[in-house]
Amino acid sequence: MDNVKSSVDYKQVDRSDPVGVTYFFIRLFSYIPTCIFREILMFSCIRKTFFKILVKLFEISMEKRVDFPKKIQLDKYELILAVLHTVEKAMFDTPLTKVRRKRLHMFINIFLKRLPKVEKYKKEMGEYPPGFLTIGIGKFCNLNCTGCYANSDDASSEKLSWDMMDKIISEKKELWGSYFTVITGGEPLVWRSQGKNLFDLAEKHSDQFFMFYTNGTLIDEKAVKRMNELGNITPAISIEGYKDETDERRGKGVYAKIENAMKLLKKYHVGFGISVTATRNNAEMLSKPDIYDYYFEKMGATYGWLFQYMPIGRSHTLEMLVTPEQRIHLLRNIQSLIRNKKYFMVDFWNSGTCVEGCISAGSQGGFLYIDWNGNITPCAFNPYSAVNIHDIYNEGKNLNDVLQAPYFKAIREWQEKYGVKRVKDEIGNWITPCLCKDHYKDLRPLIDKYKPTPIDEPAKQALEDNNYKKGMIKHGKDLAEQIDPIWEKEYINPE
Repeated sequence: MDNVKSSVDYKQVDRSDPVGVTYFFIRLFSYIPTCIFREILMFSCIRKTFFKILVKLFEISMEKRVDFPKKIQLDKYELILAVLHTVEKAMFDTPLTKVRRKRLHMFINIFLKRLPKVEKYKKEMGEYPPGFLTIGIGKFCNLNCTGCYANSDDASSEKLSWDMMDKIISEKKELWGSYFTVITGGEPLVWRSQGKNLFDLAEKHSDQFFMFYTNGTLIDEKAVKRMNELGNITPAISIEGYKDETDERRGKGVYAKIENAMKLLKKYHVGFGISVTATRNNAEMLSKPDIYDYYFEKMGATYGWLFQYMPIGRSHTLEMLVTPEQRIHLLRNIQSLIRNKKYFMVDFWNSGTCVEGCISAGSQGGFLYIDWNGNITPCAFNPYSAVNIHDIYNEGKNLNDVLQAPYFKAIREWQEKYGVKRVKDEIGNWITPCLCKDHYKDLRPLIDKYKPTPIDEPAKQALEDNNYKKGMIKHGKDLAEQIDPIWEKEYINPE
């Protein structure tokens, strides 16, 4: 990093170990049999006391973490409160005791029961493992949205098999203690392999929690009842805004199907979220609380993801990028929603302080992306593959070998140099954490050096178009000019 200079060796600053008292408390509970712990937390008064203790212990941890700017700790604290509010709402907003037990089982697995396996990995490998995988299960989709990659005629044949999905999920749990899996597409609900579908996968891996991105049009009463019975799967429904914005891009009548899906999910007490992408055209609408109030309060969403448009392809794709001014407006709105309304609404860029920057490339607690052809990339927005899962397994290797790919290791080293292992007043701007979009000038040399394979034609075109390169670098520079002063004033040197 040219703009981040350190007077110390960043490798000497170790933040991999959680703070003592909180870690001891969580570790203690991780050794209680899940069935017993689950039954204890079924009681509302005990569960709420447990959550209060967690919050209090995190407050203590905040005071002890002198190696972090306090504003970063405050951002994390406010998000944790929103998460606990969402957990209570999503897990226990149902009269069915059986479903409550299943949902609570998932919570315990994700946040507590993984610790022994994580510690084993740390002892053997010297660092903590990734926390989850995002898997593009299949490219095919039932819609024909403007500009979407899933429109191609050959999309139906590009998918991962049941056996491959089964192996990946089993292995990440065994090796990493990972109990959370994100599924994307295409449209995951059209995926079929060996006569099985996504819900069969969730049933087979009942100790995993699945979240899948979906257009929502195939969520009917039968699907909702199945999700309720499973208790370990939640849909994140993609929207463009309200009715007009959604139907304009996705097709007439799509929004009506989405609304119907949300009403069914709410009726049967299945927690669901929303997923929306900010572009230059809709950023103003997404910078106001009204749309989130509508989906969280009226429609019943329990969480939400805000993506910012990432251009891939020729230079003309840069025209839809969110401007620096719009990004600041999005930042302020997300912070307000989390702080004042306890909405679990995360911006994958502006919320970087909550996860200590970029978490791609298999970083500690982070993730990797596997697409429908088996290509493994740092994330879905960095479409350059270092290895392929089919080749890994054919060579008798496993997911741990994937992490050793030089391209992934170089990205993790960048993350460390940028902030993860820097001292308090030298941490890079985690409001602009993205190596792909915010720091393309740092990403491009890594691509040129390690030569990962473009996973599709737009990714290849982006490397061939010099105007794209110049435009992305300029975008990062413009962002820094407007957002770095916010970082300096509010995080590094607050008044």
